Amino acid sequence: MTVAVSLSLEARIKAQAFGLGFDLAGICRLGPSETADAFEAWLERGYGGTMEYLARGREKRRDSRLPVPGTSSAIVVAMNYGGREPGGPVARYARGRDYHEIMVERLQSLHQWLNEELGHSITGKPYVDTGPVLERDLARRAGLGWFGKNTNLISPSLGSFFFLGTLLVDLDLAPDVPFEADRCGTCTRCLAACPTDAFVAPRTLDATRCISYLTIELKGAIPLDLRTDVGDLLYGCDICQEVCPWNVRFAKPLGDESPYAARDALSGRDSRHLAREILDMGPEEFSRAFRSSPMKRAKLRGLKRNAAVALGNAGTREDADVLTRAIADPEPLVREHAAWALHRITSR
Repeated sequence: MTVAVSLSLEARIKAQAFGLGFDLAGICRLGPSETADAFEAWLERGYGGTMEYLARGREKRRDSRLPVPGTSSAIVVAMNYGGREPGGPVARYARGRDYHEIMVERLQSLHQWLNEELGHSITGKPYVDTGPVLERDLARRAGLGWFGKNTNLISPSLGSFFFLGTLLVDLDLAPDVPFEADRCGTCTRCLAACPTDAFVAPRTLDATRCISYLTIELKGAIPLDLRTDVGDLLYGCDICQEVCPWNVRFAKPLGDESPYAARDALSGRDSRHLAREILDMGPEEFSRAFRSSPMKRAKLRGLKRNAAVALGNAGTREDADVLTRAIADPEPLVREHAAWALHRITSR
């Protein structure tokens, strides 16, 4: 005898999210943001550096019901980007397709499925690292994990190598139990491992010292006192995640069809090889190599700046040729960093 089991709408939503390729899914109610005050204080201390866009939408950020009027629940999802992949000069999240595109497309598909499942259109909007939404706040409230000392959300089953996204909807959904525990304990490996001492305190990052900020968000010169600490990293940094015991034990590999697998322009290249290629790139070659890549955020001038610093730290006299060519680059930013790097490798 077969007994029919009727699943709740919440269970069906999560099943659909998993079917769309998300690795975690949870639900929370919208309302006053628990971490808005801390975020505002962080900005006031100058820890956001030149990321002035972070201050936009201040009032909406204080209450997650405000970005999309009429919405009352958040469906929060996470998508693995491969914590088991080998380290390298480019952070794991940026090696494949732009996660904003992938996540938004799939959240839009989830929204369309909801419309069909309910038989009518519901108000809703996806957010993926954009807009006045504190996604970590919603993710913790949806039961996905806790805030680690390296400021990343950590899942007890997935670690922290994942993207977060949320679909705000006009539905009164039953929320999941918030994640209340702090499972970092006395561990401070992430804080001690940071090459630039970017952590002011546990769970407080001075972004202006973070290698990810320096190689991606910062548009000007990398400060002289931090250049050697950047090492041979070209775009982003995974160090504080790599040393986390939760990632050592629970990070997942990429699936065979993952859109976050390294693109041809990055696959199999060490830092020195990749830095030389970037320094010799023209605009058209850059556009072809990094089409639909999050690495385009730094623009070619930024990547060339980073490549020069990487060669200054990890290159040899054999790299003097490419740095000499870079000193003639049209961009003053590139010329200055190339000259710095050339001086370093020829002075050893």
